[in-house]
Amino acid sequence: MPAFSVARRTLLFAPALLAAPRAWAQAFPEKPIRLVVPFTPGGATDGSARVVAEFLSAHYGKPVVVENRPGAAGTVAAELVARSAPDGHTWLIGSAGTLAIAPFLMPGLSYDTRRDLAPASLVFTTDHVMTVNPRLAVRDVAGFIAYAKAQPRPLSFASSGNGTSLHLIGELFRLKAGIELIHAPYRGSAPAVNDLIAGNVDCMFDQLPASIAQVRGGVLRALALTGPKRNPALPEVPIVAETIPGFEAQSWNGMAVQGATPPALVQRIADDIALALGDAAVKARLAPFGADYSPSTPAGMAAVIEADRERWGPVIRGAGITAT
Repeated sequence: MPAFSVARRTLLFAPALLAAPRAWAQAFPEKPIRLVVPFTPGGATDGSARVVAEFLSAHYGKPVVVENRPGAAGTVAAELVARSAPDGHTWLIGSAGTLAIAPFLMPGLSYDTRRDLAPASLVFTTDHVMTVNPRLAVRDVAGFIAYAKAQPRPLSFASSGNGTSLHLIGELFRLKAGIELIHAPYRGSAPAVNDLIAGNVDCMFDQLPASIAQVRGGVLRALALTGPKRNPALPEVPIVAETIPGFEAQSWNGMAVQGATPPALVQRIADDIALALGDAAVKARLAPFGADYSPSTPAGMAAVIEADRERWGPVIRGAGITAT
């Protein structure tokens, strides 16, 4: 066949080939979606996932089923999604610990976070709140530091697991404050908060959405927030930087899918997450959490992940953090 004819046939078929990914994305989803949460029920990540899942279930006309798979700093859930089919029907609502930090803690992971997980969209960014049991005789960060230094044994801080944002922010505080703190890892934020309420641990650096109800109800005492400025959700609570200049630490959660998922489908998922977060009813349900629910592009979320790799590496090395 003459070369000209081959070229002409290629041009004739090109529009159909280019349209195929778009058609696939428009037909999505073809079956129920699994939304995998790396933590136990009850925390900020789980609560946000359930609100988004409920909206998208109605939007798609097919269930978006939240599935909790806690363990190993989120890598149990991440591996499940990394090994799933690249058809966009299995999502991970991951955090910095899951998507950026885990490779530093576990060099022998069976999957590659960059290759096997594709970022779709951020869901929220949030301050963390430093809380204590009200029975602890401290009311601010300076008082906590003084109290910690006066104790014969180190105080403890709870987290949702080794390598999570709660853990890393606690270690950053320990280093910046110049005090000793013993890390107490849990399999999620909710059980950690329960033990803090019971007085079994001394403090916690939880995501604001997960602990704001307990703070407002007086069950926990908020000493400070970790963001760059005071948060309108708790305007009376100072930031850590008012006592430790330069201290700033926020965290985020975002949706990711299997790494080989077609880019057009990843973008469709990002668009649908943006649709959910822009819905007035969804906004009303999420507003009490006090987080910034702002979607992103897939590229925008990828940039956030890379920035956190650079940011938290020195903290992990300085604190000697390991996966166990």
